[in-house]
Amino acid sequence: MTAPADRAEDGRTTATTDPATDRNPTPDTDVVALLIAQHGQIRNLFDEVEQSSGDARRDAFRRLVRMLAVHETAEEEAVHPYVKRTADGGDDIVADRLGEEKTAKRTLSALEDLDPEDEAFLPRLLSLRTDVREHARAEERYEFNQLRRLNDPARLASLAKAVKAAESAAPTHPHPGVESGAMNAVLGPVAAIADRTRDAVRKAMGKDG
Repeated sequence: MTAPADRAEDGRTTATTDPATDRNPTPDTDVVALLIAQHGQIRNLFDEVEQSSGDARRDAFRRLVRMLAVHETAEEEAVHPYVKRTADGGDDIVADRLGEEKTAKRTLSALEDLDPEDEAFLPRLLSLRTDVREHARAEERYEFNQLRRLNDPARLASLAKAVKAAESAAPTHPHPGVESGAMNAVLGPVAAIADRTRDAVRKAMGKDG
């Protein structure tokens, strides 16, 4: 079977037709297509943070952190458990992805006390981008490939619904009561987003069985 994604000329990942079902997966009905689309959004947000300054950079960074938190929490709650249960070598695949996520979270934590205009911010952001990019590539190559091989369109649609519910439920504004600009941009949303994402995914998965 072909990989679940191809590289476009600009290096971005795009969903491809699944030959096993002769269908063209879309983010609305297929969790692999949805997660790959989120990878693209994350890349674009990294670009926006790097290329902006001042309040525009702070806002872009807040949106980047929100997307990272939604994406990873939804995967941890919905996608990883399904892969562990059903894919060949699923335990090892998920363990590797969780290790990569832990590395990225440690890198993100190094940004917690920095204002996005601090001179140390951009080098640390670039280190985070490297961690996130390597993690995304590994997901697409290993975990998403296994999801395609399982060839269960109904389950992929159910998982997509759960991830979309998480994205809709996550707060889009800074967590109230956190005064520091850097902490307000990072820790507040991460704490709120993780909790609300978990609740939304669990509710959606419960409804879907």
